[in-house]
Amino acid sequence: MRYFLLLLISLPLWAQPRFEAQTLDSSIRIGYGLAIGDVDGDQRPDVLLADQKQIFWYRNRDWRRFVMAENLTEHDNVCLAAKDLNGDGRVEVAVGAQWNPGETSDATQSGSVHYLVRPADPTQPWQAVALPHEPTVHRMRWVPTSQQQWDLVVVPLHGRGNQNGEGAGVKVLAYRFPEAALSAAPARRWDTLTVNQEMHMTHNLAVDLTRRPRLLLAGKEGVLELTYHRGTWQSKPLAGMTQGAGEVRLGKGKTPFVATIEPMHGNALVVYREGKRQVLTDRLNQGHALACADLLALGYDQIVVGWRNPDADGKVGIQLFVPTDASGTAWTAHWVDENGMACEDLNVADLDGDGRLDIIAAGRDSHNLKVYWNRKPE
Repeated sequence: MRYFLLLLISLPLWAQPRFEAQTLDSSIRIGYGLAIGDVDGDQRPDVLLADQKQIFWYRNRDWRRFVMAENLTEHDNVCLAAKDLNGDGRVEVAVGAQWNPGETSDATQSGSVHYLVRPADPTQPWQAVALPHEPTVHRMRWVPTSQQQWDLVVVPLHGRGNQNGEGAGVKVLAYRFPEAALSAAPARRWDTLTVNQEMHMTHNLAVDLTRRPRLLLAGKEGVLELTYHRGTWQSKPLAGMTQGAGEVRLGKGKTPFVATIEPMHGNALVVYREGKRQVLTDRLNQGHALACADLLALGYDQIVVGWRNPDADGKVGIQLFVPTDASGTAWTAHWVDENGMACEDLNVADLDGDGRLDIIAAGRDSHNLKVYWNRKPE
């Protein structure tokens, strides 16, 4: 498919993107996964990072780095999730490790799930409590299943015993968060529930907080919609979304849309709106990071996409795709980072409290963690 991008209407001057990059860390190893949340209870969002052997958090304002946990397993860390689950203004944190995707059968050698128990001083090491898991744990999110209850949904890459994406379905699990986990004795049983076991490779998921509890799961067979009702998870494929996908996010506009990177570790940034498929670019190389949010205060979402291998022009980076109106029929592309970020993961959050969402990204081969401050046009 040829690369194409519709450039029809210029954005108004007040909405022109302008980002100011700041490097928080230039010595990370891989930067597998990012999360944002208030770690120390100062009402400022901090940055959390799952790196190769350490789990870090970076304190807002001075951006000092603290080690939460390290060397949890023989193999690498791979993901983390952070959310304030009990309303005390401080995040609870879970992590996934033992990243060994070639081993799909032996759970002792592949995959791990850990809950990190908060110490009195969050700058000190956190206690890691291992939970049961499937092999090839790859992504996780905290998901609200009721006003009082959160579950940790964990997505493996492969089904147990799979080879090349063939075999058993991927067993997506939800771990029911017990209140006892907040105490110093967190060995209390975490009940688990199978969310889905239909796909044969999965890669990432999106949480819909506007229609909770609802998830979108991206994988080999496309995108599934998962909804929770009266103690069980139900699934259905989304209209037209049968292309293999690695990343998936929900966006807001005149009508809601879904953004994907296709296929897994793919080259295409795609938007689905009312069952129609629109390719915004097919020039990515190892697209691996995606977010939908209204960074420019337009009243409808834009898409942030990052890729980690050099494209046809020899560049890695992050771009912002902006719809020219709420209907999303035409989009413009803007560089956020041109060749300075081999993007493994990214997130968006208002880190400085100015009302504008900033971009936070971790680079694999670039070995860096950056914030792109969202500035007013000059």
